[in-house]
Amino acid sequence: MPRYHTLGKIPHKRHTTFKKPDGSLYQEELFTTAGFAGMSSLIYHLYPPTVVSEVRKVADLTPKIAIEKHMKAMSFQGFSLPKEEEYLASRKTLFVNNELHIGLAAPKTFNQDYFYRNGDADEMLFIHKGSGLLRTMYGNIEFKYGDYLIIPRGTTYQIDFDSEDNKILYIESFSPILTPKRYRNNFGQLLEHSPFCERDFRLPKDLKTHDEKGVFKILSKKQGILYEYTHKNHPFDVIGWDGFHYPYAFSIHDFEPITGRVHMPPPIHQQWEAAGFVVCSFVPRMYDYHPEAIPAPYHHSNIDSDEILYYVDGDFMSRNGIEEGQFTLHPGGIPHGPHPGAIERSVGKTKTEELAVMIDPFKPVMITEEALKLEVGDYYKSWLM
Repeated sequence: MPRYHTLGKIPHKRHTTFKKPDGSLYQEELFTTAGFAGMSSLIYHLYPPTVVSEVRKVADLTPKIAIEKHMKAMSFQGFSLPKEEEYLASRKTLFVNNELHIGLAAPKTFNQDYFYRNGDADEMLFIHKGSGLLRTMYGNIEFKYGDYLIIPRGTTYQIDFDSEDNKILYIESFSPILTPKRYRNNFGQLLEHSPFCERDFRLPKDLKTHDEKGVFKILSKKQGILYEYTHKNHPFDVIGWDGFHYPYAFSIHDFEPITGRVHMPPPIHQQWEAAGFVVCSFVPRMYDYHPEAIPAPYHHSNIDSDEILYYVDGDFMSRNGIEEGQFTLHPGGIPHGPHPGAIERSVGKTKTEELAVMIDPFKPVMITEEALKLEVGDYYKSWLM
């Protein structure tokens, strides 16, 4: 990813007249990143996307930092996050640096009175609990438990949740979220040794053109400030589009693990990369098959990056007493490794059913006030047991 995709009606040539049945013109919009050098899509609207009647500042969403510098292993009970009625209000940022924000959300609903657009960052939503429909001007994407939703910056969207029991891990990335370079050839095609392929990605479909005028509120975030834009035309008035800039989904259950005769290093689990971090998917897999293999990971000092693990499901064999929805944070610069007894328990085991998402920022993260509300006390002492 990304790869070329198109939906709806588009003219034969770019930047040429494209007429409606009544002879008037569809309105062309080039949606581009990195100036004109990044990923882009060419979008055709029924009406100009620039008709705005009011702009007002709504809120400052800058996370409140509680701990700026630290060198202590920490843990946080994500499922202790209370449910909130509405999607945006439920988003709680826990860890931040200049490259990304990491947080959790437990919304009951997405208020259909507004649309949301993140102008600061690409968003990755990992669906831990819940299902529904992501709706955008590019089309719709159905989602369920275990899905990653990649929503590029500037994408206007709404979410239809199927129930009120939703738990979402999210990342805001200030650089594009991509698949690892080592799994792509010079043409961008995923290679044979990649743990996933193009068939695993679910692209937008069912483009619906909304020919509606009225009052449409788009809540747009830029530089950490939430603004309300009031538009006169429906933001999903798109008749067609093509390009490389659009949202998509990938299920963690479609990640095919790479295994070996002896223990393999964490990069084999890598799923995504950005300028300042990587994301790995730990999925059910066969353990190492050397007759004297130790399946548990070795103690290691990852000096140059923090390690943030989010536990999704199953028994994570390297940790004791870990629950679903729990975070562990091991800062770069100090050694970490399996809990007492984990190495011995792993010997002779043939497989694991664990499911987890690992985020490795290349620069230290700061801890927010929201994170401390979920902290598990004295986690760093848990190796004394």
